[in-house]
Amino acid sequence: MRRNRSRNRRIAPGTSHRRLLLTIMQEAEKHLDAKELYRRASDKDASISLATVYRTLQLFKEQGVINEMHLGQARCYYEMKRSGEHQHLVCESCGQVIDFESPLVGKLVAEVQRKNDFCATNVELYLLGYCSKCKEGKSKPERPK
Repeated sequence: MRRNRSRNRRIAPGTSHRRLLLTIMQEAEKHLDAKELYRRASDKDASISLATVYRTLQLFKEQGVINEMHLGQARCYYEMKRSGEHQHLVCESCGQVIDFESPLVGKLVAEVQRKNDFCATNVELYLLGYCSKCKEGKSKPERPK
């Protein structure tokens, strides 16, 4: 059994609940919040608690297994870490989170760093708006401020 020496905790996935949560995260086709992760996990194992989900998400985040994102809403979303930079589109109506990649973001970051003599260690970019389904109900899309 491997342990994280700094916290003396088992490296994920160490318990059946951690293995279950990791599997659900890996199989998720969308970004999950803690309550959705709990709902999916409790469907498979009724003994899991919401507190276990939150503790495990924190552990996964500390170990670099997942990303935690605050995307313009009160709740956090989680996704498995993956190679390559990507950004997010967040629907203000239904809450859907859509990944997107653009080489322009990297160019923008490089330019901002150069012009400001700054070294960015993390970049988070998300656009709030309406997905294709929800924008049909809007009379006129709002312009960014």
